[in-house]
Amino acid sequence: MAYDSSPSGTLVARLDAELRRAHPRTVLEAAIETFGDRLALVSSFGAESAVLLDIAAKVKPDIPVLFLDTGMLFGQTLDYRKQLAARLGLTDVRDLRPAYQDLATSDPQNKLWQSDTDACCHIRKVLPLDRALEGFEAWVTGRKRFHGGDRLNLPVVEEAEGKVKFNPLANWTKEDLDAYATEHDLPAHPLVAQGFPSIGCWPCTQPVEEGEDVRAGRWKGLDKSECGIHLVRAPGAANNVGGDI
Repeated sequence: MAYDSSPSGTLVARLDAELRRAHPRTVLEAAIETFGDRLALVSSFGAESAVLLDIAAKVKPDIPVLFLDTGMLFGQTLDYRKQLAARLGLTDVRDLRPAYQDLATSDPQNKLWQSDTDACCHIRKVLPLDRALEGFEAWVTGRKRFHGGDRLNLPVVEEAEGKVKFNPLANWTKEDLDAYATEHDLPAHPLVAQGFPSIGCWPCTQPVEEGEDVRAGRWKGLDKSECGIHLVRAPGAANNVGGDI
């Protein structure tokens, strides 16, 4: 099927209506058909990232994959990023890092996370991704509704910050992800076995207790559940930040 590639509310509504119950591969194929090289996939290479990355590699192995290397990721995540990309045959994984000037001005001692997690996420995730997405009209995320919180009503296709966002896994459950990973023999992030079902930066990620929400270990004890890249910002605002991506 072919779509008008103009990023408008009408297009987004139509895409979401047609794809809201579609298999993730079908969603990704439609996104690529609609936007081609103007589409990027954003991945944290976290606990559940392998499924979407495997689907992407099967559909378009040269899709631009944007990886936010915040400078505070677990070493296991950095190793997993390299190993998984190579195994799946993804040929255009781009490591996004905070701008030197932003760090020098706002976090010269790498301790901002101790006093202002929102500001830390803003310079290490939000700003680098905003810059990287300037050349794209649409992007793909790995968010799912079963993560709860603001994601409970997640659409398959949405519009935010003037770009179209595709959430191919929105409908999938943890059981769906596990079944796909088993069927395709996908390697798990090494920290999953240590009790981390959602993995971000090491200062703000903890293991979860039995029965807790999947994302309960992210910014534990704080009124925060998102890094900010998925939150709607007011026009002209730097960010009103609250991620596996």
